[in-house]
Amino acid sequence: MRIASVLPVADTARSVPRPAWRSLVTAASLAAADTGVRLAGSPARRDAQHMQADGTQRTGTQDTRPAAPVDGAAGSAPPASAPPAGSGGSPGTTGSTSSTSTTSLTGSTVASSAGGIPSWGQGSFPPIADYAFLSDCENTCLVAPGGSVEWMCLPRPDSPSVFGATLDRAAGRFSLAPWGVSVPAARRYLPGSLMVETTWQTRTGWLIVRDALLMGPWHNTDERSRTHRRSPTDHDAEHCLLRTVKCVSGSVDLAMSCEPVFGYGAREARWQYDGPAYGEVFARDEASSVTLRLTTDLRIGVEGRSALARTRLTEGENAFVALSWSTLDPPRTWAEAEDRMWRTSEYWRQWITQGVFPDHPWRTYLQSSALALKGLTYAPTGALLAASTTSLPETPGGERNWDYRYAWIRDSTFALWGLYTLGLEREADDFFYFIEDVCRGEHDLQVMYGVGGERDLEEKVLSDLFGYDGARPVRVGNGAAGQQQNDVWGAVLDSVYLHAKSREQLPESLWPILKKQVEQALKHWREPDRGIWEVRGAPQHFVSSKLMCWVAADRGARLARLHDEAEYAQQWQLAADEIHADICEHGLDSRGAFVQRYGDDALDASALLLPLLRFLPADDPRIRTTVLAIADELTERGLVLRYRVASTDDGLHGEEGSFTICSFWLVSALVEIGELGRAHQLCERLLAYAGPLQLYAEEIDTRTGRHLGNYPQAFTHLALINAVVHVIRAQGDGAGGFTPGRRDPETA
Repeated sequence: MRIASVLPVADTARSVPRPAWRSLVTAASLAAADTGVRLAGSPARRDAQHMQADGTQRTGTQDTRPAAPVDGAAGSAPPASAPPAGSGGSPGTTGSTSSTSTTSLTGSTVASSAGGIPSWGQGSFPPIADYAFLSDCENTCLVAPGGSVEWMCLPRPDSPSVFGATLDRAAGRFSLAPWGVSVPAARRYLPGSLMVETTWQTRTGWLIVRDALLMGPWHNTDERSRTHRRSPTDHDAEHCLLRTVKCVSGSVDLAMSCEPVFGYGAREARWQYDGPAYGEVFARDEASSVTLRLTTDLRIGVEGRSALARTRLTEGENAFVALSWSTLDPPRTWAEAEDRMWRTSEYWRQWITQGVFPDHPWRTYLQSSALALKGLTYAPTGALLAASTTSLPETPGGERNWDYRYAWIRDSTFALWGLYTLGLEREADDFFYFIEDVCRGEHDLQVMYGVGGERDLEEKVLSDLFGYDGARPVRVGNGAAGQQQNDVWGAVLDSVYLHAKSREQLPESLWPILKKQVEQALKHWREPDRGIWEVRGAPQHFVSSKLMCWVAADRGARLARLHDEAEYAQQWQLAADEIHADICEHGLDSRGAFVQRYGDDALDASALLLPLLRFLPADDPRIRTTVLAIADELTERGLVLRYRVASTDDGLHGEEGSFTICSFWLVSALVEIGELGRAHQLCERLLAYAGPLQLYAEEIDTRTGRHLGNYPQAFTHLALINAVVHVIRAQGDGAGGFTPGRRDPETA
């Protein structure tokens, strides 16, 4: 299917039915003339920007410069040696969706960026996998290859955005790059960190930009933190995005433009100078109580909602720009900025050194995944975000756009598997304590929670946002929080089991929680539900949900024995045996392969969890038949689909393609059944599809290798860790004596 970059001109004009549309385009055109900021490169977008509000053509000079490169030119396709990968979609949410319009500040197809930096990717949006992901374990942001921060939410990662250009090119961004250059010479993470370094070559010189969300020493020394619930550490977020620049050869013209738009593009910033000089400005949003402070050794000028600066750097000269949002002091000199950068890099180096990684060519993928998972943690509570973003499309231009900035209970088992395997026990423990927190009380267990443990995640549509590459609707909140999904109890019980096994004891405080969740699983396991994929169609008797209810009873029985509760152990083991027998009776097709749901022969990738959760031995013929059936029949170009949309009522339209986590599950399952060569080949192929910075979104388009869905995706990186460790351990060589961390998930 051809991926449309923009709507037709007339449709684009109709999609922005706001009185201010014309004036916004006019103002943006004037700004482009005054400051060198260009409009989006796509001809269709340029045409739309020269339309009158009534849809008639406006006269005037058109932008005749070449269009920005399309996605393929931006490097989103896999290496030439790798075959095509897969695309996909996920219903992700359910429940009522309310429509909430933002003001007229967004929705325009204008794409401004500092220094004449043209847009990347199709329709001016960079390929999803080309974004750099930064984190201080409290906030996250995405930095486009062209030097623009295009996604950042404050004061929490699930708060409204202050930079939202990933979802609408007029919803705010923060650019820092050479004037007149659009494509960097090189880009990388500093080894062992989430600090990105971009090298630029211009006609006159070379420039290096480094970006980081700063980490510093623990700062709540005189008064306890009002947000942190987990045990204090030696380090804490400094609530500051620092960008440093150094000219390493010749001379380079540098341009900076900071254009925040609060509330998902609803409210323009109003910058004000602080002090007698040009080095510091601030902007306060009363609605969200967020105050941004921009501190730099450049000379800032204020033009409308933009804070601008431009200067020429010669070899050996440097500059810094710091954006902060709390009462902590930002760096105010180059020496302070350099010291803060070094301190942050030292934090990441010390953290990654705590992990257990093999001496193997795939080591860097494990470390990149570990860093992504660390970056997706919310340190104050221990929550693990499913992703940093909302509404990045799972189908190009489609409706499968969901908000993933929350903590899924289902992720708990896989998170503990991955983190304990790599020896990252503190993060595993903190996430477990978050799960323990939300399980307390009289409320029923939900599918997901806010990063602070919030239960109300009302789903809304932001109808004025254009959407990534035109994919709408843009959703915030997630209605799946109110779904009945019978697998949540098994996820909690398996998490408790993994946690207890890592300590060879069950803490007394966990017994009431454990008992309640087992009883809930046994009460509801016979009922239909929405399943692991959170479908919007009718509830079904999904095999994966029955499987996780079996996990709840089985792990509950084991934990009861560990806790010397013989009566409960016997009762729950009998229940586990009953569920096991029911699945084996009703969940198989005529050839002996496990299916998606009772009464139907449709396959489902979630059946790959059967050997990983030890439902049956890996050498059981039914397991082998299931794994090979999925490998041969539920794949596109060799990558795994969740299910076939023609045989699954998920309540949505559009294609359903490759889900990257399912392909990594297949790698692990192939190792389990002894197909090591096939597993190694698939794993190698999947690793070749990693983004330029070794990160993954939720899906991969089988035709183009383009990443789709929210980014970076925790579930994908957790499955990668499990798959890579499976293969390395099974090969038994080239790993430098690698032994997974204290808690080996395969002994569960």
